[in-house]
Amino acid sequence: MKSSQKIQFISQILDDLYPDPPIPLNHTSDYTLLIAVLLSAQCTDDRVNLITPALFKKADTPQKMSKLSLQEITHFIKSCTYFNTKAANILALSQILVDEHQGQVPNTFEALEALPGVGHKTASVVMSQAFHIPAFPVDTHIHRLAARFGLSDGSTVEQTEKDLKKVFPKNTWNKRHLQIIYFGRNYCKARGHQIEKCPICKELYRYS
Repeated sequence: MKSSQKIQFISQILDDLYPDPPIPLNHTSDYTLLIAVLLSAQCTDDRVNLITPALFKKADTPQKMSKLSLQEITHFIKSCTYFNTKAANILALSQILVDEHQGQVPNTFEALEALPGVGHKTASVVMSQAFHIPAFPVDTHIHRLAARFGLSDGSTVEQTEKDLKKVFPKNTWNKRHLQIIYFGRNYCKARGHQIEKCPICKELYRYS
């Protein structure tokens, strides 16, 4: 299967299965999305969605969050991985948003990545889903599937991101990364992967 045919085939499968993929993290604003994505680092989305309702009921704006103590924030997120570090980052970035950004989440990569605990992937999710600016966040599912589908041989998520941006049209990036996440969870798992039950792999491997 030619590279262009492969991309067209993969895109069609993803569009058929997930025509309008929702953001898997529950949120009500740009700010709550930012916090939810920060919490999701090395933690499952399901766990984050269990944690955030009580946290956001207490503080759903940077103004409210910055008035909480570190202990209070820690109490709400203690079942999340690296909760001490994440609590400190949430408190610090909330104060920065109040002091330097008029309480608003900035809409540039530079400003987002300057916030405590916000790396490139977190910034990419916020840019794509909150501000609808084309980005291609790469998580472990996407990194794994990009290699499995032969779309990237990058040893790092940075290289995988560059490779995927080259093969998928820019106007599809924001939905494509969500589609691949859902596909990886539902059809193309890391463990117990059954090629014959995977709509993409069963076709790709026929031509390998």
